[in-house]
Amino acid sequence: MDRLVIPFTTRTEFQQHLASCLSRAEQTLQLFDPDYGIWELGSSASDAQLRRFLHGGGRLQLVGHDGRHIEREAPRFLRLFKDYGHLIEVRRTSQQLRQLSDSFCIADQRDIVRRFHADHFRGEAVFNGPQDLQTSLERFLTIWIESGPGLLANATGLSAS
Repeated sequence: MDRLVIPFTTRTEFQQHLASCLSRAEQTLQLFDPDYGIWELGSSASDAQLRRFLHGGGRLQLVGHDGRHIEREAPRFLRLFKDYGHLIEVRRTSQQLRQLSDSFCIADQRDIVRRFHADHFRGEAVFNGPQDLQTSLERFLTIWIESGPGLLANATGLSAS
């Protein structure tokens, strides 16, 4: 597959590209979103894709500002976390990062689905474009380093303490 860049503007398009990104992942998934409210991490389709990925030895890194949506609306993800906790690392952003409002999923440092602002659906998906991901990979690493462990007093540790 050649490099493919696909702009999108709707929830349906975002969900389709996110599903493609998850299904293509083999080694690493790096996710950032303020609250994962529209990611459908609790859907049976996402659960199946993530279980396949983790069963194959993939590693998932997830960072967010707030995990209440996941705790309330994504029981499948919480079970996945329980089953594959050794391959999933969850972090919560520090107070200094709470103004960040973009959203993205990076798979194998090769594919990305990103929304430019978490309150809107406008964004782009890039498949087979590792050269397009350098800035986003550096951004994720910075967010990751500046975030704290997510496993505090609740299932995901993302919600406000």
